[in-house]
Amino acid sequence: MKRFLYIWVFFLVLAGCTTRVQYTTVEIRDPVRHYYPILQGQELTVNIRVNNTGKVPLVIRDIQPSCGCIIMDGDQELVVPPERFTYVTLRYDSRKNVGRVEHSIRFWGNIAPSGMAELRFDVHVVPDANYHHDYEEMYDKEESARKLREYFRKSGETTGLGYYVDR
Repeated sequence: MKRFLYIWVFFLVLAGCTTRVQYTTVEIRDPVRHYYPILQGQELTVNIRVNNTGKVPLVIRDIQPSCGCIIMDGDQELVVPPERFTYVTLRYDSRKNVGRVEHSIRFWGNIAPSGMAELRFDVHVVPDANYHHDYEEMYDKEESARKLREYFRKSGETTGLGYYVDR
């Protein structure tokens, strides 16, 4: 009789553990981005706006970048209420890349229809000269990179976000 009671309680607990996952719809602002060139060794900050356009809370269980050179600021598990948005900030370290690089960031959670949303970006990493710089040269290089970014920002870029998208 005791064995029957244990088996019955076990199945009762097991039956109570089943929950249906409710999926929601997600919108990622500008899911394909083309960033302006950066110098090798500079960090690129990627800010991603994730909109929960569904009726149930969005639970992001994991954020997987395609490369170890992309580091996330903050927690990887996020909960976004319905009809709200959050920002995810990632940092791309260009020390080990040269030329055109393309990366993707995958968000895993209760996202309809496949449980995953993706953002893709590319950037051209300009190689550095092959000698050691003094402080004045490093300052000049940073200043010229800032001016170049400002030039791109003023000349035709309408988003003000540091990247452009295909139209």
